[in-house]
Amino acid sequence: MAKVKTQYVCQNCGYISATFLGRCPNCGAWNSLVEETQSQTPAKAAATPRRTSAGDKVKPMLMSAVSMQKEPRVKTDLGELDRVLGGGIVPGSLILIGGDPGIGKSTLLTQVSGHLASKGAKVLYVSGEESAAQIKLRATRLGVGNSGMYLYPETDMPSISQAIDDMQPDYVIIDSVQTMNVPEMNSAVGSVSQIREVTAELMKIAKTEQITIFIVGHVTKEGAIAGPKILEHMVDTVLYFEGDMHHTYRMIRSVKNRYGSTNEIGIFEMHQDGLEEVANPSELFLDERLPNATGSAVVVSMEGTRPILVEIQALMTPTMYGNAKRTSSGLDHNRVSLIIAVLEKRANLMLQNQDAYLKATGGVRLDEPAIDLAMAMAIASSYRDSEILPTDCFVGEIGLTGEVRRVNRIEDRIKEAAKLGFKRIFIPKNNLQGLPTRDKIKVIGVASVADALDRVFIK
Repeated sequence: MAKVKTQYVCQNCGYISATFLGRCPNCGAWNSLVEETQSQTPAKAAATPRRTSAGDKVKPMLMSAVSMQKEPRVKTDLGELDRVLGGGIVPGSLILIGGDPGIGKSTLLTQVSGHLASKGAKVLYVSGEESAAQIKLRATRLGVGNSGMYLYPETDMPSISQAIDDMQPDYVIIDSVQTMNVPEMNSAVGSVSQIREVTAELMKIAKTEQITIFIVGHVTKEGAIAGPKILEHMVDTVLYFEGDMHHTYRMIRSVKNRYGSTNEIGIFEMHQDGLEEVANPSELFLDERLPNATGSAVVVSMEGTRPILVEIQALMTPTMYGNAKRTSSGLDHNRVSLIIAVLEKRANLMLQNQDAYLKATGGVRLDEPAIDLAMAMAIASSYRDSEILPTDCFVGEIGLTGEVRRVNRIEDRIKEAAKLGFKRIFIPKNNLQGLPTRDKIKVIGVASVADALDRVFIK
């Protein structure tokens, strides 16, 4: 009889301990160690060697003998998704999509599956959370109820592998990986061991059979994909589906892509009949700006290869308590505190007795350094109660000594601002070198945050 061994596995990072610990010594997460039993069975036979899509055994070969050709791409009916994937779906790739509950992951994949099936592709939708009737109801609402895709409500991984082997589909949707189960393993469903084993099996199927597999992943309360970090290392592409539950806009962001650019972003709008692409997100985010409002500045932010104009709003009010309050939405809280400290030290703005509330409008999240200058101008505008011209926009990183540092892709940012009708753009002075002269927009270089304040707020 096989001997049973008990161990405690961290559900956050996969750390294994012989005894229970309140806090994981590897990742520092509290109450994340779960008891799992492991049977010590005799060693298994040698693993099956990996084979190519043609059925040949993989052998070592010289790099010079490897034939290199551009991977084929399959276009979907959603151009924004194709952009994030690097130009379309690569056959045989393993794609992980994570996001908050109810954000629209299943809606997106049902919509994409229906479009692919309507073009003649064989699509298998495997659901461990919903019945076939529920998926059919959602597909009918999205207008793809009669597209011809196959539904398979199952959580048993060997049965799913057998179904894929029998059908030989072109695309497989796994919704979600945390619900899939390998019966040979004694650990609970959704545990680190189960997720790792299921993903390894799916990766083997994708690479051996050249079947594109989409995996839906749950996220933790911190926003990271639940399960071991190795899950993101094993797949080819990691997409995060983001958005505010109180807004209709959804953003899909690429954080890993072996076949394209990372940090690419696609923007959709959620409607009753599904997700619709947003062709010009800059126009969308600036649509409701008040013309004479103070505390408002526009930044030209780069999301992957796309420049997007977003309004940053700031509200500075005298504090009623001993310590000033700092609140931000869509912006990094530490970056907000840093910019306020620089403004107080280098621009002589008395902000230590001011509560600061900052927001990036439209539900978008900005995290690149080039938004610093726009944040500083919005804060100064609200503090001085002086408006910024509605035709001004800003790009630049601010250092701790108050200097405005150069940023990348400056020409693309200027073109996007000029296209939307902005008359002036403030950029780092060092970015002026080599820039062509433009007629539609005036490019102003600033060396420091104090210099920018003097030029924006003319006394």
